[in-house]
Amino acid sequence: MRLKSQYVVIIAIVGVLILFFGINSLFGDDKTAANAKAPQAAPVGGPPSVQVKLTPPTMRETQVVMRGRTEATRSVIVRSETAGVVAAAPATEGSFVRQGQVLCRLAVDARQASLDQARAALKSRQLQRQAAEQLREKGFRSETQVLEAQANLDAAMAGVRAAEIALKQVEIRAPFSGVFDRRDAEIGTYLSPGQPCGTMIELNPLLVVGDVPETAAASLRIGAPATATLVSGQTLSGRVRYVSREADPQTRTYHVEVAVPNPQMNVRSGLSAELKIAAGAGAAHLVPVSTLVLDTAGRQGVRHVLPDGRVAFAPVTVQEETPQGMWVSGLSGTVRVITVGQSFVADGQKVRVAQAR
Repeated sequence: MRLKSQYVVIIAIVGVLILFFGINSLFGDDKTAANAKAPQAAPVGGPPSVQVKLTPPTMRETQVVMRGRTEATRSVIVRSETAGVVAAAPATEGSFVRQGQVLCRLAVDARQASLDQARAALKSRQLQRQAAEQLREKGFRSETQVLEAQANLDAAMAGVRAAEIALKQVEIRAPFSGVFDRRDAEIGTYLSPGQPCGTMIELNPLLVVGDVPETAAASLRIGAPATATLVSGQTLSGRVRYVSREADPQTRTYHVEVAVPNPQMNVRSGLSAELKIAAGAGAAHLVPVSTLVLDTAGRQGVRHVLPDGRVAFAPVTVQEETPQGMWVSGLSGTVRVITVGQSFVADGQKVRVAQAR
């Protein structure tokens, strides 16, 4: 009987599978036995080894470092007190002006005539007052009439003062010495009372302002020396003039202002700066940057080896970063800071110091 071609294929596949499993069972058992007889590597015993660095305390001036910016001591929009058309603008935008210098001058219009009229009325009231006094002495005027003439004279004097003030208000003057930073009114501009002529800023002294975190605010004091390094590399020195008493509700930081001399007014307002403020002397440790780690609570610190050979974590506060390492506070006495292996050990774990440097 002749088999069909598909049956021949099936029988061939079954034969190959039987042959494969037979060979695998024959040689696989030998490999398993050989593996069972092979000796297993014994685990290395003893505590892990780490490298440490002896770090002694150093007395140094502590500093509070923050990002800041330069700011004008005063910035005032100078506004018109009366209405009128700008007739002259003698101050150049961006120039230095003295206190009292005219920034904008309005047209006089009828203000001079009003002053002349008020002065004429004053002269007439003075003559009336004098005549009333003479007639009273002769018995032709009562005391009440004399007092009325005096009241008219006082009103005339007040009218003269009002006219003088109105005429003086046509000259809009600088309230302090500084830079006329921006002009808002040109010749021909009509100004109503309260509209701006321009902006005055005071740049000497100059302020360097910043916001300090609540953890460092208590260490700052009024009058403390400070230095500011601008983006250009220029360094300014000054003293703290203000530390806010109330924190910003959004950032929980306190506003700080440092006044620095700027006699040439060559330092502009709005420049970024790194501000360093002296916060008293204290013990600090210089540790390598690589030794800083985070604990399970997210605090930054270093791991060190106690005298009994166990690991301990100490939270630290970074004071300053230098090419030699980080100056930190929070450590006590001479500390064996772990420099190699600090990320592979846990608090309280017994370790072996492989090398002390």
